[in-house]
Order: sequence, then C-alpha cells, then structure tokens
Amino acid sequence: MALPPYPHARRTALFLDFDGTLVDIVARPDAVALTEATRDALATVARHVDGALAIVTGRDIATIDAFVAPLRFPIAGVHGFTRRDVVGRVQMPQLDGDLLDKLKDGLRLLCSENEGLLLEEKAGSVALHFRARPELEDVCIATMERIVDGAGGFRVSRGKMVVEARPKDANKGAAVTAFMREAPFLGRVPLFAGDDVTDEDAFDAVNAAGGISIKVGDGLTAASYRAPTTAAFVAWLVDYAQHLEGEGS
Repeated sequence: MALPPYPHARRTALFLDFDGTLVDIVARPDAVALTEATRDALATVARHVDGALAIVTGRDIATIDAFVAPLRFPIAGVHGFTRRDVVGRVQMPQLDGDLLDKLKDGLRLLCSENEGLLLEEKAGSVALHFRARPELEDVCIATMERIVDGAGGFRVSRGKMVVEARPKDANKGAAVTAFMREAPFLGRVPLFAGDDVTDEDAFDAVNAAGGISIKVGDGLTAASYRAPTTAAFVAWLVDYAQHLEGEGS
C-alpha cells in the first residue's frame, strides 16, 4: 500500500490523528512539537478545503489547541468523547467524575511505586504510558484491566507503549461520522489518517462512506493506503499543500 493521489480540495474533508501522524511519538506526551512546515501545511490545506479539516485524537481539545496555536481547528478529543465543531460548540457527555477519580487514584499508586511510568490525566479518560519502562507492559495492562473491571462505563484500550481507560462510547469513527453531518464537512468525501489501533474505528467509518483511509506506520489495518512513517505522511501533507497552492484550488 502506498499513499493516495492528492484528493480534490473542494470535495474532500480531512480528519487527522495527532500523535504518530502529525508528530512523532516521544517518551513524554508533553514534549512533542509541531514543526512550522507541518503547521503551515495544515493552514494551507484547511484554507483550500474551506475549513473541512479536523483533528481527531486521544488528547484533550485544550492540549491540541496549545500544540497547533495560533491555528484553531474543529477537534474530536479523548478518542471522540469530546467534540468541538467548526463554530466552537463543544459536546461532552456526562461522566461520573468520582468513578474517574478512583481510576486515577489506583494508577497514581502504581506510578509512585515504579519510576518512569507516566500518568496522563484527561477530561474523561486516563492513560498510562510505559515507554520508559517497556518491561512493565504486562503489569501496566493487568493493573489497568483490574481497576477498570469494577468501573462501569469505561473500557481498556491499548496503544503504542500506552494503555488507557476511556469511556465505552468514545469512538473516533462515531466522531468522524458526526462531523460529516455538519458543514463544512457535509457532502464531502472523508479522508482519515492515523497510526494506532484506536484509529481503526475511524478507518471503518471512512471506508464505509467511500472515503480515503491512511495508516501511518506498520501493523494490520483496515486502511486502504499506508505511509511507512510519520515523516512520510507529513511530507505527503506538505507536498499536498504546495500542490493546492500551485493549482489555486
């Protein structure tokens, strides 16, 4: 599988994952940085698609805003649990805050006993990163599963050197589908790019809509196209932006 031909800007809606897709995954989630070339490409593509470009991520909306500033996009955060539309309206289902706090307390204890583990606390979910302690992967997963087992409304999802407790109804595919019912995405062909297993729901939704799905990196996938690395996808995005500027459409 290779990267797709450049899609027609006036007919396409772009949905992009963040970590591993627009930026490399690093040891500490707060240490990532969007390059100026990537930022410029996002701004250019968003302009040519009339604003039909959204970030669909496991991160909080506010965190992505800080990384992409001064740009501002529609965003689905926490794997689709929260969603901000093109006019700035934020949708976030009600969540049992006490239950989420109990999840966080149990994981904080594990982190305090094991240097190098990193707990990422978000609005609606909590992620345990073990990139600095890969030998603790089984312990992290087992602990997360045990804690979540008694917490109705949450499920465990695994990613690249991370395990996360997130709401059962958090789904990137559902977020993409919701965006596609609204302007400026309505009536366009969806394109989704992502690198992790949590992006497979979005690939399924985009494929069902006759769209373009791009897997970034290796691994089994439902996506129709593939970029071998984050750098390869970013290079494609930058080239696409230059192509749009050159043809003026």
